[in-house]
Amino acid sequence: MAHFFFFLGALLAGIAVAIGAYSTHSSTFDEVQLLWLEKGARYQMYHAIGLMLAGLALAHRRKFQTLIIGGASCFIGGIVCFSGSLYVMTFTPLEAGYITPLGGLLFMLGWVLLALGGPGKK
Repeated sequence: MAHFFFFLGALLAGIAVAIGAYSTHSSTFDEVQLLWLEKGARYQMYHAIGLMLAGLALAHRRKFQTLIIGGASCFIGGIVCFSGSLYVMTFTPLEAGYITPLGGLLFMLGWVLLALGGPGKK
């Protein structure tokens, strides 16, 4: 699981960079769509790094693995719900803003779980 979380975090970070670059160099979006893309990519990057940290913590911890796995899973779900809903609203006419707050809650829960399960005293 540690390798999977680290790999997925690195992959999602690279995708966030690509989305950020695309939004910066494209002239097809209005101001609101640009804000959605930039915010989605920024939060995806933060939590992709968090996912990589969870992978590293999982690789070096014997205890509290369930908390770390839970935190990493929350980061994945948060990226899908938060950033994903912003991307959907940017690229389609669908209104997915009702999903965005769920992603934010998952992000917060993920950080709490990572804090509780991460490296510390043995």
